[in-house]
Amino acid sequence: MTNNARGSLGGLVARLLEGSWRAVPPTSNITSDELKRILPLLLKSGAASLAWRVIRNGPLSKSESAIELRSAYQLHSLQAAVHRSEIEEVVSLLNSEGIEPFLVKGWSVARVYPEEGLRPYGDMDLCFGPLDYQRAIKMLGTPEARGYSVDVHEGFRKLDDKPAEELIAHSKTVRFGTATFRVLTEEDQLRILCTHLLRHSAWRPLWLCDIACAIENRSDDFEWDRCFGKNPRQADWACCAIGLAHRLLGARVDDTPAGSRARSLPAWLIRDVVSNWDAPFPERYPPLSYLPPMSTYLRHPAGLWKALRKRWPDPIEATIRLRGPFNGMPRFPFQVGNALLRVLRFVTRTQ
Repeated sequence: MTNNARGSLGGLVARLLEGSWRAVPPTSNITSDELKRILPLLLKSGAASLAWRVIRNGPLSKSESAIELRSAYQLHSLQAAVHRSEIEEVVSLLNSEGIEPFLVKGWSVARVYPEEGLRPYGDMDLCFGPLDYQRAIKMLGTPEARGYSVDVHEGFRKLDDKPAEELIAHSKTVRFGTATFRVLTEEDQLRILCTHLLRHSAWRPLWLCDIACAIENRSDDFEWDRCFGKNPRQADWACCAIGLAHRLLGARVDDTPAGSRARSLPAWLIRDVVSNWDAPFPERYPPLSYLPPMSTYLRHPAGLWKALRKRWPDPIEATIRLRGPFNGMPRFPFQVGNALLRVLRFVTRTQ
């Protein structure tokens, strides 16, 4: 990062979270005033527990901001225990019908951290094969399951480009008490984390911590060829995401195939991520699903210009959507192309 970026709000977030996922995190050198400035960003992005872990044994633990960070950590730790119980209960119901779901995101990411409470999550994301999907929908609609927050997916299309059969064949079984479910391999998990980060413009620093934690805690027999796949462009995307974890959060990547790429990331990519971290989550580049549909403005055009500005593609997102390379070339053509593609899709839907 440049000196200006290091002093920005996003830069301060990066400095504080550096190494926060490790068993013994490094001591942060930010000041009490700097911590106070980025406190809303930490709380709203889900990184408060990691921030508390960094400062709890140092002088900042006595600051006013530390009280809120500690409270968030305690809440997330309690929620982690509740989520564990809910996973066992929901999966046991599915198992009773002969259904073995795939648990993705959430707990499967949090379990890599030294404490599950360090990585908060909400809904339980479950994926099902084509034969189990409708049965699972029916089961989760029964009175016994209605009290749980479950996000149901048919297959893995929204997560990864690899065929579902291949992901399933390499998955692993996990048991929680009486419950049995499956999780993706660490290679598939890391690739999905990297792609997800870039698809959403890396606007949540917690996602980059996930990648850093996964990299540093990978097994000795980790298969990089499986993680990167056969598509050179997608392999480079993963290397760029890993490189960001190194450049912004100090993740150790020298012993990975992404080591050289981490040293040659385009300046605009690092700058854009830090800039996205400057605003409270997800104010700067909100997900399209958070915004009113564009059809709202067909009859009520007031606010149309503001809506268009909010939908202007972020450089990172535009590059991924158009399957472009992360190089030193300007991003404006990708942003224009992505915007035109959205307009075309909107016009097609409204005809």
